[in-house]
Amino acid sequence: MKLDENIAAIVSGGASGLGAAVVRYLRDREVKTALFDKDEDAGRQIASESGSTFFKVDVSDSQSVRTALSAARNKNGQEQLVVNCAGIAPAMKTVSRGTAHDPEVFSQVVAVNLVGSFHLASISAEGMINAPALTKDGERGVIINTASVAAYDGQIGQIAYAASKAAITGMTLPMARDLADKGIRVMSIAPGIFGTPMMTTFPQEVQNALAAQIPFPTRLGQPEEFARLVGHIAENEMLNGDTIRLDGAIRMPPR
Repeated sequence: MKLDENIAAIVSGGASGLGAAVVRYLRDREVKTALFDKDEDAGRQIASESGSTFFKVDVSDSQSVRTALSAARNKNGQEQLVVNCAGIAPAMKTVSRGTAHDPEVFSQVVAVNLVGSFHLASISAEGMINAPALTKDGERGVIINTASVAAYDGQIGQIAYAASKAAITGMTLPMARDLADKGIRVMSIAPGIFGTPMMTTFPQEVQNALAAQIPFPTRLGQPEEFARLVGHIAENEMLNGDTIRLDGAIRMPPR
């Protein structure tokens, strides 16, 4: 697909970090973009700055997703591109000081990171399958999910986060196969350590230590680099059914 004013897109988690960078990247190419997020203040600010449209959405709630998609389609038409960036990452060990991991925290992480991504992908695909083809090969849409290098190199205290992101990588190929005959591609990106707001709130010495673990380039990833990969995936029709690590060749140590 060619990213231009004829394309409508949905970006979850678009109020900050990687998602906000994707929103800005798409709007720079005049893509009609709807931003889904729970943070109303930040979401409306990014929407105002970028010329996108904000919808307050809880991705873990399928009805919230369905309602927002309906409203976004009324505004921009049927989306042909979905980028799942919504996610949370609380730190907690399997057992800490003799106490088991809080099951509600684990369930919440899976509900937002995994189930939320699935809700948006599945309900969006339901609409995509009836849309006109965009290319001579019959492409109707592209779904891009956000995994993490934690899916492969989960660190101490990342059990819930790593499990949710590993599941994102695991559902990429079967989802692509499920939707292949409908002309919908599915890919995932597994970013490494990026300079998102969560990371840049750390002291500079902590940021420097994290950057030093990255073989090359020895710096934090830039959200704009993630957004550019989203754009390439959207426009390269042969990319389907796989996860791309975007990490400067880092392999995370245990802690």
